[in-house]
Amino acid sequence: MKAVVAVQPGGPDQLRLDSDLAVPHAGPGQILVRLRAIGVNFIDTYHRSGLYPSPQWPAPLGVEGVGVVEAVGDGAAGFPIGSRAAYCMARGSYAEYQAVPAANAVAVPDGIADEQAAAAMVQGLTAHYLSHSTFPLSPGATALIHAAAGGTGLLLVQMAKLLGARVIGTVGTAAKAELARGAGADEVILYTEQDFAAETRRLTDGRGVDVVYDSVGASTFEKSLDCLRPRGMMVSFGNASGAVPPIQPLLLSQKGSLYLTRPNLAHFMQTREELDSRAASLFAWIAAGQLKTRVDRAYPLADAAQAHRDLEARKTTGKLVLVP
Repeated sequence: MKAVVAVQPGGPDQLRLDSDLAVPHAGPGQILVRLRAIGVNFIDTYHRSGLYPSPQWPAPLGVEGVGVVEAVGDGAAGFPIGSRAAYCMARGSYAEYQAVPAANAVAVPDGIADEQAAAAMVQGLTAHYLSHSTFPLSPGATALIHAAAGGTGLLLVQMAKLLGARVIGTVGTAAKAELARGAGADEVILYTEQDFAAETRRLTDGRGVDVVYDSVGASTFEKSLDCLRPRGMMVSFGNASGAVPPIQPLLLSQKGSLYLTRPNLAHFMQTREELDSRAASLFAWIAAGQLKTRVDRAYPLADAAQAHRDLEARKTTGKLVLVP
């Protein structure tokens, strides 16, 4: 089989397509998936760069995929051979085949396309836990969502509106602003033209928002604290612009007794029931037309490096997928 690996920590030029690899076997508790759509996520760039250390080099890349079940290991129930499965948080999906823990996979319902299912895994599940668990949104709440036209951002905007919240989004271009408005954002700030902290204060009559969902990281973190109301919550869940530098806890007190959390998807799908419940909600909303996924681009597996370049240059909106 073919697979893409990172030869050593570094930029997209460190990605290499290996051919003639052995197809893995489904071990105990695993299913073997023949991949048809592979999600590309910022976490893949963190693994490639070494920001998130890898235990081995060359390092496998990719944490989610969708495909057909080819084999089932002992103890892996619920995935008949020939059925479709989607999974996440399993390293090594930049490949034609992957053996993954059945505990990390869900069945894909009929009527959900492979690329839709890929968009519903890391990014969809992340948007779900952020809006339903980390800071549960409800009518009357106001949320500031950075990168509102990105893959997670577009889904998070839609879920926030399903929950009745007011959404202020930030984006970098006018075209992205239209996408965010189309997803339901009530207000959109072009951070390239406006001071997003000052504009957020203006839009909330000086009060501030209840929660900031920030996947951007270093370039937005500190000013995002200035967007919050007293006792508001800062949710930092990504590093698209670089890792957030260390802060003194006293700063949270000085800016309004704020709450700060740095959540991880793995901690919000710790049980079979939790993963199934979140995935079922996502698939039901997609099937009903209440949640729209946007696949911006599909790349051949061999072009994974270009997908990384485009993602890191913020040239994309919605989901990027690789096709084996």
